[in-house]
Amino acid sequence: MRKRSRRFRQIIQSIEKNKLYNSLDAIKLLQDLSHINFVETLEAHIMLGLDPKYADQQLRTTVVLPKGTGKTLRVAVIAKGEKLSEALLAGAELVGSEDLIDDIFKGNLNFDKLIATPDMMLLIAKLGRILGPRGLMPSPKSGTVTIDIKSAVNEFKGGKLEYKVDRTGIIHVPIGKLNFVSEDLNLNLKALQESIDKNRPSGAKGKYWKSIYLSSTMGPSIPININILRESLGIIS
Repeated sequence: MRKRSRRFRQIIQSIEKNKLYNSLDAIKLLQDLSHINFVETLEAHIMLGLDPKYADQQLRTTVVLPKGTGKTLRVAVIAKGEKLSEALLAGAELVGSEDLIDDIFKGNLNFDKLIATPDMMLLIAKLGRILGPRGLMPSPKSGTVTIDIKSAVNEFKGGKLEYKVDRTGIIHVPIGKLNFVSEDLNLNLKALQESIDKNRPSGAKGKYWKSIYLSSTMGPSIPININILRESLGIIS
């Protein structure tokens, strides 16, 4: 059994057993319990009634968090011609064509998101073994293969992120930094909940939402009442 620190054992005592928390209350509690020397990330861990080994029960899509992620993304763009200028103007840190592909092949992975135009995907295919395991391979489903480079760069820098169920049917999503205003974090969580419901796979049967927990980087997990979250109004200011 993993040994927990005295600090963590004291924190656990602040969480009521067998209680499903209102999401906003849980966020505020995690903020109150955070006493470490760096800003923690708030994470949502959601178990769905999906078996992703079946094609019609897979869930992989994107969501734009209205209040952002709190993380500064370094975006790379592989394109040609005027699309390179478009990427630079939109704020991409790395842009290029075959030259950038060669740099990545040599190990230059100094970016968090890679966006490409469709006409470059045949050339990018050779990077599959490098990008795939790191979750960096561009794909239409994630919105990273597109001709609208400006919008894609702006969206990802503004809070768009990709999520998917893992092999056990669980989604792990960072939804902001713990120093955000609690209501803003709740709005991000609401946007995620609505996205998951909107993109429910056609093969999903029975109870879709099994459980949802919120946790911080070094903090405990708090179970959330999904019914209250669904009923809340996602009003974005």
